[in-house]
Amino acid sequence: MKNFILSIALFTTTLNGFAQDVTKDDAAKLQAEADKLKALELDSAKSWKIGGVISLNGQQVSLTNWAAGGNSSISVAGLVNIFAKYKKGKASWDNNLELGYGVVRQGDNSKWWKNDDKIQITSKYGHQASKNWYYAALADFRTQFTNGYNYPNDSVYISRFMAPGYALASLGMDYKPNDKLSIFISPLTGKFTFVNDKQLAQAGAFGVQKEISYYDSTKNEFVVTQKYLTHREEFGAYLKMQYQTKVMENITFQTVLELFTNYLKNPQNVDVNWTTLTTFKVNKLVSATLATQLIYDDDIKVLRNAGDQKGTFGPDVQFKQVLGIGLSYKF
Repeated sequence: MKNFILSIALFTTTLNGFAQDVTKDDAAKLQAEADKLKALELDSAKSWKIGGVISLNGQQVSLTNWAAGGNSSISVAGLVNIFAKYKKGKASWDNNLELGYGVVRQGDNSKWWKNDDKIQITSKYGHQASKNWYYAALADFRTQFTNGYNYPNDSVYISRFMAPGYALASLGMDYKPNDKLSIFISPLTGKFTFVNDKQLAQAGAFGVQKEISYYDSTKNEFVVTQKYLTHREEFGAYLKMQYQTKVMENITFQTVLELFTNYLKNPQNVDVNWTTLTTFKVNKLVSATLATQLIYDDDIKVLRNAGDQKGTFGPDVQFKQVLGIGLSYKF
């Protein structure tokens, strides 16, 4: 009996020691895995660079018996410009989101009129070919949030969400000598215009094929000779230059210039889209932003308001400037 009890005691002691060894081994393995995951997370965090500016601006003007004339007004505008850049080894991935929306009310007008409206998403992936050059692919999408009107006429819209909508897909080379400058050059670019609204598409807005019809008095009905399309495809060359820098301690500047020429139709007419954004930081929460945009596209017909062709519709330079002072968060 004593031998049996002694055997049980020895077996229990041995098993307990084995269990302790196994536990120590498992703990060491788990700690090694945790350290490995932490190292990967730190490495991934070093590969990403994320920043941007988010601002909400307002302006109010009140005039009473003002001899110089003018209108009272109130305006509100919001701006979001965020970037996320990834760089590791030979891989490079740049992403940008830009949103803008603003409204204004003037004088005795009880309605709010839109003065800014923008949605743009851009993504560019590159693989290093040499010191400053990358093989690259770029995708871009842009549209607007709400209906647009040719004020003061606010009963008939001239644009709306996805009317127009623009998508661009491009393959080429990207020159990036530093973090401030990028010049993307592509001889292979597809540009797509969408007008997902029957009324606008029938009129041929934004360059899509319009509907052509005539009235047949014998049948007492309209006969369509050309159907309208809600999309338009272009193929050509594309250039995109981006530059951003810190001008002074509290002033940053960035600009983007885009040029596109259509191989298939009027290649001499180059589409231009040039934007700038300057941020003036007053303190941690208050800043001013100045944004500009210049557009020229011979497929977009606008109501000209200057020169010999004033009052006519046709292609012309479009320019927008938005200056705002208010709450801002920059990171």
